[in-house]
Amino acid sequence: MNPGNTCRPTAATRLLAFVRHGATQPNLDGQRCGGDLDVPLTDIGRSQARASGQHIAQLGLPITLVVSSGLLRTDETATIIARQLGAVPVITLPGFVERHLGQWNRRSISESEPWIAGGLTPPGGESNDEFLQRIQQAVTALLPHWPAAPGRPLVVASRGVARALGELTGRPGTTPLANGQLDHFDLSACASVELAGSLA
Repeated sequence: MNPGNTCRPTAATRLLAFVRHGATQPNLDGQRCGGDLDVPLTDIGRSQARASGQHIAQLGLPITLVVSSGLLRTDETATIIARQLGAVPVITLPGFVERHLGQWNRRSISESEPWIAGGLTPPGGESNDEFLQRIQQAVTALLPHWPAAPGRPLVVASRGVARALGELTGRPGTTPLANGQLDHFDLSACASVELAGSLA
């Protein structure tokens, strides 16, 4: 990652809830599915989204805003979860879309994992540095929408976005999320030049 995009800790704490979208057919088939491949949820994915919303409600998390990346799979997951939480508003921030994978879309996970691990750039897709920079910019774009305390936003996006947030907040190597799985990221650890003023 470009050192200019490295996050630095601040005294503030901003917890961001994150849920990976429900399963799509490529997910169930063990295939890559980037942000440049827009596919809907399966019935299994819809059930996962409902279960995720119920889980968040049971935990009593103060979610007051749900953010979708704008893909079919994230929009539908976000809408289902928002209903489970009592009609919480949903907004779209396209910067949180999954990494564009170009010719790696619909290639098997097992085949393409060494390419990802090796830092290769997919033909017709985004480099990892470009992807990380875009996710950091998406975080910056989210800040003006941040709910008043004790509320927090919930971002519904893809596994790669969670990986990028992990890298940006000092959690590299975070275990990949399953479809519908909940995680949290402390954005106070992601104070780049763009974020420092807003998070201080």
